[in-house]
Amino acid sequence: MTASNPAAANLASGGHCETHADPPADRSGAVPPDEFDPEAVLALAVALVRLRTVNEPGARDVETPAADLVARTMRGFGWQVHVTEVAPGRPNVIGIVHGRAADPAASARATDATDSAGPTLMFEGHLDVVTEGDPAGWSFDPYAGDIVDGRLRGRGSADMKGGVAAMIHAARAVQLGGFTGRLVIGVLADEEGMMLGAKHCAAQLKAGSLGVIDGVIVCEPEGGEVCPVAKGALRLQVDLIGVMAHGAMPQMGKNPLPVIGSLLLGLDEIHRAVAAQAGVHPLLGEFSLAPTVLSAGSLAQINVIPAVATLALDVRTIPGVEHPMLVELITRFVETLAAEADLGSRVTVIDDRPPVDTPLDAPVVRAMLAGHRLATGRPAVLGGVPGSTDGTILTRDAGLPTVVYGPGGKWIAHQADEYVDVEDIVMCTRAYIAAARSFFGDAA
Repeated sequence: MTASNPAAANLASGGHCETHADPPADRSGAVPPDEFDPEAVLALAVALVRLRTVNEPGARDVETPAADLVARTMRGFGWQVHVTEVAPGRPNVIGIVHGRAADPAASARATDATDSAGPTLMFEGHLDVVTEGDPAGWSFDPYAGDIVDGRLRGRGSADMKGGVAAMIHAARAVQLGGFTGRLVIGVLADEEGMMLGAKHCAAQLKAGSLGVIDGVIVCEPEGGEVCPVAKGALRLQVDLIGVMAHGAMPQMGKNPLPVIGSLLLGLDEIHRAVAAQAGVHPLLGEFSLAPTVLSAGSLAQINVIPAVATLALDVRTIPGVEHPMLVELITRFVETLAAEADLGSRVTVIDDRPPVDTPLDAPVVRAMLAGHRLATGRPAVLGGVPGSTDGTILTRDAGLPTVVYGPGGKWIAHQADEYVDVEDIVMCTRAYIAAARSFFGDAA
């Protein structure tokens, strides 16, 4: 496979992705350590973690308490704040910060969300979290929100309330220091679900109600890596449709269950063939196709031949794998297999999130590379996002260039005993400030 990101393709021969791509240093300056209050950043992160905002079926007001806190914080900074429910109890919070303008008249006109007197940078994050599961699996209260041995502990600490606190206070520091352009701080709903908040935000952008955004830094935990690429995701539902009958008279029905074995074997062959053709992406690894859910019949009625057997697939793609082609390939196979067994079939695309492949020379990527170097004193390591983020939707639906970078380990999300290092939150706050300055072309 030829990677569509030329700079990333150059990494293929090197194996490990410790590739350093720093923009010219004269675009930005170092960040003084006293530009923001680390204690204020941590206090916001702690308060957010202590609020249970689990994205679970039937939940009401998932993000509302945390969104209220974020909105109050933004208003306290004097920002324009827009709170919009994208579904009942699922608010988006968007803060707008206008900088100075080279043209004073343009600055005077920059009074609403759509006005801009220069480039616009967006920081983006979410407040919903996955369930903590059985609390017995944790060694501490999942919503302790305490700091022990230099770690902020609790569900959502890494994914991604630490990142939200860092980006908000970074934007405040940039505001106080002065800049030319506009900052949009988007705290969007339902990232852990169907990404309704990002879809709503993208629709606003297409309608022009948020003005033009020139680049997005998604503040998800990536273990210190700057990630301009992300895997795509396809969620598919495969239904094999037969005829219900009494278990004592199977000949009177059409049982879809025996065909499931052949279905799984065939899908594994498709997996291997596509993976071999796509190759290994230097930052994202391999294509994958995983059966994740299987359902048919009921244990309460074992004496019934089920009419329908359902298999769900979680497909993760890399640049170069075309989703329409893949869906067609799977659909044809399912239809052929079902017809041979005299069954009906249906393949449903539940969600389609293409890979993100932002060029390394995109201004937002260059800015984040510079921000990391200035905050840490070390060149940035390029990486890839193994899952999807709100940035996937903002790129897919609104065409925005996105890059992912934030506090917390890449693999800690959704696990018991979740935590984020305090120093990581503080360092990312510094990196975001420096990245914004680089993006706007302002020296510190």
